[in-house]
Amino acid sequence: MTLACLDTLDINTLKQGETFFSVLTGNTQVLGSGSSFSVRSPIDGAVLSTFQNATPSQLDKVNDELKDAFKALRLVPAPRRGELVRRIGEEARKYKHELAQVISLEAGKILPEALGEVQEWIDVCDFAVGQSRMLHGLSIVSERPGHRMMEQWQPLGPVAVITAFNFPMAVWSWNTMLGLVCGDPVLLKPSEKAPLCALAMYQIAQNVIADMPDIPKASVSVMIGDRELGEAISASDTFPLVSATGSTAMGRAVAKTVAGRLGRSLLELGGNNAMIVSQTADLDLALRAIVFSAAGTAGQRCTTLRRLIAHESIVDGLVERLTKSYGSLRIGNPLSDGNLVGPLIDEGSFARMQAALEAAKQQGGTIVCGGDRVTEGVPEGGFYVRPAIVRIAPDAPIVHEETFAPILYVLTYSSFDEAIEIQNEVPQGLSSAVFTESMREAELFMSPAGSDCGIANVNIGTSGAEIGGAFGGEKDTGGGRESGSDAWRNYMRRTTNTVNYGGDLPLAQGIVFE
Repeated sequence: MTLACLDTLDINTLKQGETFFSVLTGNTQVLGSGSSFSVRSPIDGAVLSTFQNATPSQLDKVNDELKDAFKALRLVPAPRRGELVRRIGEEARKYKHELAQVISLEAGKILPEALGEVQEWIDVCDFAVGQSRMLHGLSIVSERPGHRMMEQWQPLGPVAVITAFNFPMAVWSWNTMLGLVCGDPVLLKPSEKAPLCALAMYQIAQNVIADMPDIPKASVSVMIGDRELGEAISASDTFPLVSATGSTAMGRAVAKTVAGRLGRSLLELGGNNAMIVSQTADLDLALRAIVFSAAGTAGQRCTTLRRLIAHESIVDGLVERLTKSYGSLRIGNPLSDGNLVGPLIDEGSFARMQAALEAAKQQGGTIVCGGDRVTEGVPEGGFYVRPAIVRIAPDAPIVHEETFAPILYVLTYSSFDEAIEIQNEVPQGLSSAVFTESMREAELFMSPAGSDCGIANVNIGTSGAEIGGAFGGEKDTGGGRESGSDAWRNYMRRTTNTVNYGGDLPLAQGIVFE
């Protein structure tokens, strides 16, 4: 009924369609009480498992467990909480290959990318362990004699994490590893398309917690359910913070609900990422970055390159080279060696890709290559496509939308100011890049007059962010920041303390009240 032990996990057994638990808190492991659904592998459409949706009524009991867990976890010293995360990282290292296989089966990622995602989890553990000894506040000078001021950071409370299918382990780990060292129990509601990844992560964490009796079991919990459950989680005042990754429409709904109860939301939403390629660029370097950023993960990353803004003097030659590179991409089973592009997540994703390509043609675009479904040399039942390149005007409406598929729109510019304007005119603001050998262009791109995105790269692509930097974006991307830098502060509450060690009671601002 659950992934009892990864030691005995045989990936092939996941294809037997077993029914798994939907509510798991360490103390409780039960089936959902809602309607049932099947999880199909994007590789071949085979049923991996079935679940019954967890329901809002079941959330009530989980909320009670999480509140009790918080009362205990907040009193565990932060370095001890760091030890919990360190051990979780060691378990993830131990089962890295098995965990990556589960990602490939459920999300369709090629195995090297899936292994990279598990490594990201491991790296975040290392980062969080160090952070557990650096939850620093400030010492502040007081204007009053005999007084001292200081700032402290305290555990916030239970945190809810709602994730998408494309990074089922990395996004959970960004939030959960930092949340745990900050003293917060974490409840995960995964995408219904990747619940087995959630169970594997849960089992890893519970294996560690079982050997640490001072850590509450409900510190790591999972509920698997549909939109109704997500709405109930967002509305529950159990969670002072809801971290949600997905579409902009989903993020708006979460933000509205959470704000209605004056909670916090940490949002990682749509990305319509652009790369500017200057006439001074190292085109060999740019070509490699473009192909990975645009075609990697079959275009199903929030940081996928979707708009290539190339100078008019180099665009034709660059498109010719890109077309040749696209023609050499090996497309097929993500678990097979040598394949670079796996399947789209499902038929709906394929349909949206085709609709976007048709819209591009109607809006004056030209499909240079790709876009068609691949049926030969790939597992039957999966939706494999050739990554597409489309020449189109920058003001075409479809260019301003994010299609979660491997479509690269090629746009042309004449002046660098025009290129930045083209990049920034879309509603999304996650990741951006420029390839240039000009110091002036690079510095302008990173200046207040440059990229308006949360990530602005020079001479590297839009994908593949390191965990040490805060990850997230602006505008319709939601404004959230996860992973590195000072993102840990999202999971804590700030208190300002004033200590009077003198014998008088002077008031601030020189007020006299006698």
